[in-house]
Formats: sequence, C-alpha cells, structure tokens
Amino acid sequence: MVVEVNRNLVRNHFSSQADEYDRYALVQARVVARLLQLVAAETLTGRCLEIGTGTGRFSAELVKAHPALQPVVSDLAHGMTRHAAQRVKDALAVDADAGSLPFRPASFATVISSSVYQWVEDLPSAFREVERVLRPGGLFVFALFGEQSLHELRTSHQLAVSELQTGRMSHSQEFPAEAELALTINNSRLQRLQLFSEQEVEFHANVPDLLRSLKKIGAGNASRHRPPGLASRKVMQRMFDVYNDRYSSSSGVPATYQVIYGVARKSL
Repeated sequence: MVVEVNRNLVRNHFSSQADEYDRYALVQARVVARLLQLVAAETLTGRCLEIGTGTGRFSAELVKAHPALQPVVSDLAHGMTRHAAQRVKDALAVDADAGSLPFRPASFATVISSSVYQWVEDLPSAFREVERVLRPGGLFVFALFGEQSLHELRTSHQLAVSELQTGRMSHSQEFPAEAELALTINNSRLQRLQLFSEQEVEFHANVPDLLRSLKKIGAGNASRHRPPGLASRKVMQRMFDVYNDRYSSSSGVPATYQVIYGVARKSL
C-alpha cells in the first residue's frame, strides 16, 4: 500500500497552519473524541508516543484521562511539534517522520495517532516502525482518512478536467483502503483488536469555503503527481458547478470523510 505523497509539501502545509489548525479542524476534533471512547476502558501507563501530533489535542486529552502516562509528542511539521509542546504538560517533543521514527526498539507502552497516516507514503513500513518502538503487549490506537474521503471534491474535479479536455490529468490525493489496512496489520506482529470505519460529514456554505477550510488545516493536495501551478479558472468554475449540481442541499455543500479506526496490540 503506497500512497504517493510529497512529504515536503505535507511538512510545509501543516507547519504553516499550526496556529489556526484547531479553529478549522472540526472533523479531526470529533475523530479524537471517538478515539478517546475506544480506549476509555483501558488503564494506560508508561511512555506514550503520539505520531503526527498536530496541535497536541489527542495527547492532551488522553493524559487528562490517564494521568500516569508519560507523553512524547512528535510531528513531521516543526510548527505543529512546537505547538503541541506548549499544549501538552511535561511532554517530550520531537520532530519525527512516521516512516522512520528516531526511537529505540520497545521504547513505548502505547502509540497513538489521529488523522495522520493518510499522509504517509508507505503504510506497511510505517506500521513496522510502530511495531518496532512498541513494547511487547503495547497498545496501538489510530485513526486515518480512508479512500472514500472527500469523494465529492475528487469526483467534481475529475469530471471538470475531463469535460474541458485540458490535456491534464486530475491527480487528486489518494487515501488508503480499509481492506489494505487490514492486510497490513494481519501481516505484522500487531494483533488487531478493532478495525472499522465511520463517516463524518461537514457542511460548508459553498465550494470555495470548503477549499479555504482545507487550506486552513494544511490539507492541500500533496500528491507527488499533482500538476504544477493552479488549475485554470475554467476548470475551477466547472468543478464548482459540478459539485453544486451533484451534491448541494439545503444544509450547504457536503464534504464526506471516511474515518478508519483501529486498535491493535503488539504480540508478546
């Protein structure tokens, strides 16, 4: 499972939006709340690593519920790491790439991650890193956006490009599939306890408002094959029209996210 992502774009997008992220990341906040529900019955102690911490919301809330945790927050984007370090009391903060974690084997009792792994190019390799840094019996709790996420936006753009015959392909961001994720876990030393997906739908006043919101949380197209420069005004206007015609309702224009949740434990 390889998602072709430009890591420098991901790093720059998120680092530049650290200060405004929480104001616009409403779906991501609901994902954190759902993850906290999944581990509410667990007794969590020891060192806990958050991969792709963002502004540190997940770690901060988890430590409130499990005060014996020793948090370590990490992110590819330095601006996010700095923000999380200020938010999560007594946390060790480290800039880190999910695909190559700078920690010794068996360093953590718990590893957590929310709304991050869709930005990782090689999920099997990244999950092997989690397996490596987890202690035997350690818990891995995560959520990521699946392949159906933002399907309205991707379909509208693809149709606009196709209709106008611009000679350019629509290289939209691709997200992982739940079945491929299950296979990744099954082929590891991680014992799957839970793996399921749910939909989150966010409504916006119009398509430009949706695009502005995505930009404010750093969630721009990070495909390595994205065409250079901005799409033409004709393509963008046609995309807006297709989006409105196909998906708008009295609530506004929807943006659907497929959220894949997982809980796994490293074999003893």
